[in-house]
Amino acid sequence: MTQTTPTPPVTAGTDARLVDLLEQLSLEEKVLLLTGHDFWATWPIEKIGLRRILVSDGPSGVRGEVWDERSPSLNLPSATALGSSWDPSIARRYGNVAAVEARRKGVDVVLGPTINLHRSPLGGRHFECFSEDPILTSTLAAAYVSGVQENGVGATPKHYIANDFETDRFTVDVKVDDRTLRELYLLAFEKAVSESHAWLIMSSYNSINGATATENELLETPLNSEWGFDGVVVSDWTAVRSVESAKHSQDLVMPGPAGPWGDALVGAVRAGEVDESAVDRKVLRILTLAARVGALEGFEPAVAAPVRVEDGIAFVREAEIAGSVLVRNTGELPWSADMLSRVAVIGDNARHARTQGGGSATVLPEKIVTPLDGIRSALPNAEISYSTGAVVQEGISEFPLDSMTNPSNGQPGALVRFLDADGAELFREDRLASALIWFGGDAPITRSSVLEFSTRYLPEESGDILVGFAAVGVGRIYIDGELVREATVESVGTDLGAAFLAPPSASAPVAVRAGEPIEIKVEFDTSGPTALDGVLGITIGIEPDRSNPDALIAEAVAAAREADVAVVVVGTNAKVESEGYDRDSLVLPGRQDELVAAVAAVNPRTVVVVNSGSPVLLPWRNDVAAVLLTWFGGQEYGDALADILLGLAEPGGRLPTTWPVAQEDVPVLDVTPKDGIVRYEEGIHIGYRAWLKAGTEPAYPFGHGLGYTTWELTDLTIDSPTVTSEIELTASVRLTNTGERVGKQVVQVYASRPDSSIDRPVRWLVGYAAVSAEAGQSVTATVTIPARSFADWQDGWHYEPGVFQLFAGTSVADLPLGTTVEVTA
Repeated sequence: MTQTTPTPPVTAGTDARLVDLLEQLSLEEKVLLLTGHDFWATWPIEKIGLRRILVSDGPSGVRGEVWDERSPSLNLPSATALGSSWDPSIARRYGNVAAVEARRKGVDVVLGPTINLHRSPLGGRHFECFSEDPILTSTLAAAYVSGVQENGVGATPKHYIANDFETDRFTVDVKVDDRTLRELYLLAFEKAVSESHAWLIMSSYNSINGATATENELLETPLNSEWGFDGVVVSDWTAVRSVESAKHSQDLVMPGPAGPWGDALVGAVRAGEVDESAVDRKVLRILTLAARVGALEGFEPAVAAPVRVEDGIAFVREAEIAGSVLVRNTGELPWSADMLSRVAVIGDNARHARTQGGGSATVLPEKIVTPLDGIRSALPNAEISYSTGAVVQEGISEFPLDSMTNPSNGQPGALVRFLDADGAELFREDRLASALIWFGGDAPITRSSVLEFSTRYLPEESGDILVGFAAVGVGRIYIDGELVREATVESVGTDLGAAFLAPPSASAPVAVRAGEPIEIKVEFDTSGPTALDGVLGITIGIEPDRSNPDALIAEAVAAAREADVAVVVVGTNAKVESEGYDRDSLVLPGRQDELVAAVAAVNPRTVVVVNSGSPVLLPWRNDVAAVLLTWFGGQEYGDALADILLGLAEPGGRLPTTWPVAQEDVPVLDVTPKDGIVRYEEGIHIGYRAWLKAGTEPAYPFGHGLGYTTWELTDLTIDSPTVTSEIELTASVRLTNTGERVGKQVVQVYASRPDSSIDRPVRWLVGYAAVSAEAGQSVTATVTIPARSFADWQDGWHYEPGVFQLFAGTSVADLPLGTTVEVTA
């Protein structure tokens, strides 16, 4: 059994009224509160005026209690886009908007932000995290949390801690030293708690140095004992495995109603194995959260109504522009709309854009503006051609709503029925999509035998298509009443989340004629085992045709040759970047690299737009006119992209993580456990720190990004020549916009100590500031540098006396200004 320090008793600062409520509860009622009531909510207890607390997945939108296209959600740009803004004010507004969405859907707690670090570009949820740097991540995390909570909704920074990859995430043990934890991986959580007073923290699946996160001393120290956390530690879903975790500072087990605590914890308390004071502390924290979000009678909520409200759709567009990174521009961009008569838009992702990553962060927007949509709308007088070029999609793509007719009512959509073993109808729904997920709700998943999906599909083009379904289990496909395929789809790998959210597929070829509808029916057996008990997901639609890839490239080349300019949108797919698994390659899927090279060879005005949530290899990057990294751009992606291409807005992003030339160049890559262990042997040297230590030049360095104007940086000054542990330093840099239009620049300040007796990075970020200026205008960027930026962890924060160098510039590789500061003991 793990040796533990007893959980501290209830603190003296607890509201006495909450203690009174606690005393009204029996041990069974107290323990009941410590496990969820269902998948998304806690238990209500009427006698003390406690309603349920509803939580919802984020962090790039708020899905709400149901995963249903009939209850759409705002789809914000991915966290990597937010990280690329290098702008805490954008992060705060992002949190504001998420909170407004939450309150619209009756949600009390948003399960985000995700603030793990970009340790390796292979990490499956890389897109869901901000950056490879702890300072950049921590400032954005604190701003996001403040934004959510100042509108009265709880924020949940996650996943605590060292959950920086997906492979074997339920069982892996991360071996990492204290210094690395303190200086890198814990910093963002510390800022979210100590500066923004986060109301919750989510504990992760993995173990850290031999103890699972839910049974780890890190939940108490530093989280509670040093940082003063007074909120709820909620588990990642199914992360709590035993009553042992109740002895630690783990407060809430999710989901419910079943779980490892319950009766077992009641018994453990009565047997003297768990102190009841530990249970009391957990209950009081849940009651405190309930009071904050307005779920407890007699207590005023922290915020009665949202106080910072703006147009969410307009913000999505603005945030995507702020986070788009122009990494190459030969002078091609921006374009003038009146100078374009023929534009070739090329790429699978131009039409089937990825606006968000895969996994639990998924939301269902009412509408998505694709790059093709945005360009066509912005250039009504130009001839816009479209070519797929190369297939990127893997698996089943859902049917567009306007191609489906519900046979039960003649309206757009589909009929879904749940049937018993005799074929009798138990439940029916009229749905507006063919990608369907049920988490609880009224659908009789466990009582039914068959799910039946029916629609009338109207093809746009003649030819053979592959109609199929994606779900783990047994399914049958009928076309015009005839069975064309029966298949058993088995899960790949052991991660249940991946099996549910990104399952394999089965399909059958069907000959169709444009404008002639076909009747499609898919039956799926619900009586067999599903990926997650009581949860069901299935996507019905079309699998891509990969039969003639050469013809797709040739068609795109022909279109590009005839056009004034070519926009090639390359990117990843849901099988590449998602929760539940890591990548094994940084190469763009399919034949996209060949496509770009072929198009660039016939049109020198080729601009490549990269629609991925994390780094990919760009072997053609120096052969095209411009490269724009747009990440997963949210539901207004296409309009934001058109604004950038046509100069209506400047791309405001700077790289939050290093982009490599080749995969073998990446200094920290491994995400695969060996004998159940991943060792963070690189210590404090991750991201650009590791690149600098290795002496390898990347394709694009950390902090890099171009705009549509030019800048001159001068006069780096600091407000004090010395630093102690008590003094915060302020650096100032004078900037002049030497171009012809308004622009944004991000001033970055790095520290260095070449003669240190301590292992340090070659350089490390200590502060930054984003500024804007009109053409010809001079402004001053003020950068706050915390004293801790000069400290190292040695069983406590240690300050090595001596002279540190400070450098200022616009990326880790472009630092024209320098000065020194002396650190005193």
